[in-house]
Amino acid sequence: MKTLVLAEKPSVAKEIARVMGSRDKHKGYFEGSKYVVTWALGHLVGLAEPEDYDHKYATWNLEDLPILPKTMKLKVLRETGQQFRAVQQLMRRGDIGELVVATDAAREGELLARWIIEMAKWNKPFKRLWISSQTDKAIKEGFAQLRPGNQFDRLFQSARCRAEADWMVGLNVTRALTTKFNAPLSAGRVQTPTLGMIMAREQEITSFRSEEYARIKVQLDGFEALWRGPGGDNRIFDPNRAKELQSKFEGSKGTIVKVKKSEKTVPHPLAYDLTELQRDANRRFGLSAKQTSNVLQKLYEQHKLVTYPRTDSRYLTSDMAGTLKERISSVAVGPYAAFARPLLRGNLTLGKRIVDDSKVTDHHAIIPTEQTVLLNALSSDERKLYDLIVRRFISLFYGPARFDQVAVTIEINGETFTAKGITMKDQGWRAVYENAVVDESEEDEGEGEEETSSSALPELNEGMKVSVKRCRLENGRTQPPKRYTEAALLSQMEKHGLGTPATRADIIEKLVSSDTIERQGNALHPTGKGKQLIDLAPAELRKPELTSKWEAELERIAKGNGKPDPFLHDIREMAGQLVSRVKGSDATYKPHNVSSSHCPDCGTRLLEKKTKRGLLLICPAEDCGYRRSAEKRLSNRRCPQCHKKMELREGKAGLYVQCLPCGITETVNKDGQRVNKREQQKLVKQYAKQESLGANLGELLKAAMEQKGK
Repeated sequence: MKTLVLAEKPSVAKEIARVMGSRDKHKGYFEGSKYVVTWALGHLVGLAEPEDYDHKYATWNLEDLPILPKTMKLKVLRETGQQFRAVQQLMRRGDIGELVVATDAAREGELLARWIIEMAKWNKPFKRLWISSQTDKAIKEGFAQLRPGNQFDRLFQSARCRAEADWMVGLNVTRALTTKFNAPLSAGRVQTPTLGMIMAREQEITSFRSEEYARIKVQLDGFEALWRGPGGDNRIFDPNRAKELQSKFEGSKGTIVKVKKSEKTVPHPLAYDLTELQRDANRRFGLSAKQTSNVLQKLYEQHKLVTYPRTDSRYLTSDMAGTLKERISSVAVGPYAAFARPLLRGNLTLGKRIVDDSKVTDHHAIIPTEQTVLLNALSSDERKLYDLIVRRFISLFYGPARFDQVAVTIEINGETFTAKGITMKDQGWRAVYENAVVDESEEDEGEGEEETSSSALPELNEGMKVSVKRCRLENGRTQPPKRYTEAALLSQMEKHGLGTPATRADIIEKLVSSDTIERQGNALHPTGKGKQLIDLAPAELRKPELTSKWEAELERIAKGNGKPDPFLHDIREMAGQLVSRVKGSDATYKPHNVSSSHCPDCGTRLLEKKTKRGLLLICPAEDCGYRRSAEKRLSNRRCPQCHKKMELREGKAGLYVQCLPCGITETVNKDGQRVNKREQQKLVKQYAKQESLGANLGELLKAAMEQKGK
C-alpha cells in the first residue's frame, strides 16, 4: 500500500516528492514506490454561498437578512475544481492506504486539508507532517516523526469557527450595508475595527489645534543644557515669557546642583515573529505587510533559508539547541562572517530571552535554516529581509550593550536646566548591526524630537560653577498625532488581538482594495468612503474589544479550553443584532468618488476607482458593469492641424480619437473606415444645437457613416 501526501502548493509538493523519492510526474501529482504526492491550490473547498442554500439569495435583498444556516455546508470551489477532482481520485485509489497532511503547519493549513478530507469522504487513517522549515533535512526528519492527525482536531475546530464566524458576520453585515445604502460597502469582524482605529486617529488629527511654543537652550562650558519648567515641561507657550527668560539668562552664571551617573544595560532584542518583522521592514524599507509576507514566503519555500514565517512566537525551543551552531555556520558568509565565526569557537549562552518552551505554541521564532546561502541569488527585497533575520539571529548570542549615562541638573538665576550624556562601554549585540540599529523601544508613531543632547559631556561635579556663553530660543509648534504607518497599525492590531500574524497583512490589503483606506507615502489615510463606512457600520463592530474577545476565544478553542458550539451560538446572535442595527439606521451614504463622466451604456455617472492598473471609471449600476481606464490614452493618429497625437476615447458608437485643443474628432471603426474630415466638421456644425441639448456625438458620427455607406 502507498501513502498519499497532501501539500498546500505545487512548489511544496514538488520538493517533498523530490526528497521522498516520488520522481514520476503525472497530471496533478508525483508518484514513487512508497509515496504519492499531490497538492491543493490554497483552498480547494470552501463554505457554501447563500444561493447554495436557497436560489433566492443570489439576489441581494435586505429583507432576506440575516442568513444564518443551522448547519454550514461545504462546496468545491469552481476555480480549483479540477485539482480537487484529481485529489479525490487519488484518495479513492485502492492502493492508497494512508494519508499524510503536509499543508502549512498552522490554523489555515489545517482547515483547508480537513475540508478536502471531508468533501472527498476520506475515511482511512491520516497523519500530520509538522515542520518549521522546508530544507531536505527538515522534511526527512518530519516524515520520520509523523504525528497522529487527531492531535490537531482542536486546531481544526478553532479554524472552522473562525471561518464560519467570518461568513456569518462579514457576509450578513456586508449585504445589509450594501443593500441599505445602495453602494458596495464591505464590513467584517476584523477589518471594521481596524478601520475604526484608523478613523479614531483621523478624528484626533482633525480636532487637533496646533500651538506655537519656544524652548530655551544655553551653551555652557563645553556642553549644552535645556530649560525646564516646574512641572518638567520644556515648552513655553507665552512668547513674552520666553523672551523675558532669555534676557534673564544671557551672560549669567550657574551652579551644577546634581550629577547622576548610572550604568545602563540593554539586552539583545528578541528573535523575530512575523508581526515584528513586518514592522521592521515597514519602518526601515517601506515594505507593506503583504510585501513582507510574500518575500518571506519565497525565502521559506523557494530558497529554504528561513524557518516557518507565520509564527507569533519570538522564542526558540530547547530541542533546537543542538542545531544552533550549524545555523550560525550556514550564515557565516559575506557581511556576517566577522560576527558569526567567533560564536563557533566556544559554547553558546542560551538564556530565557532565547530559549523558552513555555512561550512557543505551534512554531518558534523566525531564524535562518542550516541551508547555505548564496547572497547573489537573492533579489533586493529578499536580501533586505534575510539581512534583518540573520543579524537579529546572530545578535541573540552576543552580550548586552552597556553604557554610562550621566544626567546633570544646573541652576541658573533660580531656574532649572538639564543635560544628558552617554558614554558607550561595551557595544555588545549592537556591534552586529554596525551602527544601523533601530531600538525596539522606538515609538512607531514618533513622539517628537529629542529633548536633550545625548552627546559626551565633560567631567562635571556638583557645586561646579558654569557660565552662559550663549542663550537661544528654539521655536516650534505642537504636532498632531501621526497617521498610522503599517508598522504602527500592526502594533495596534497585535495589541488589541485583531487577526493573527498570518492574516493581518491581508486585512490591510482588503481595506486598501475596497477603497476604504489608501497609502500616501508610508502613511495610511482613510478615504471618503472609509470615513462614511465607519459611521454606517454598527457601533459594536467598530471597536476592537469585541473582535479581540472573539480571537481570544478562538485561541482557547485551539488549546482545548473552549468549545465551538457556544462560540458559534454567540456569533449567530451577534450577526442578527448587527443586521438589525443596519436595517434600523436612518443615515445616508453619498459616493465620494463620483466623476464628471457618464456611462455610455446607461448614462449613470461613473465612479473613480484606484487599482493596480491605474485609475478606472466604473459604472455603479448593478445591471451594467461598464468600466474603462480613466488615464489619458494616446493613439498613433495625429491631429491634422497641430500634428500632436490624438486622445483615444470611447462613446456609444465605439472608439474615436479627439484633439481637445483643436476640437477635431475622428471615428475609429472595426473595418478601418472613418468619416471624411470636412464632412465630419460639417456634421458637427449642423448638429451643434442638438448636441448641446444632449444628443450623443458618437451616435451622430455613426449615423453619418451609415449614410455614407448607403
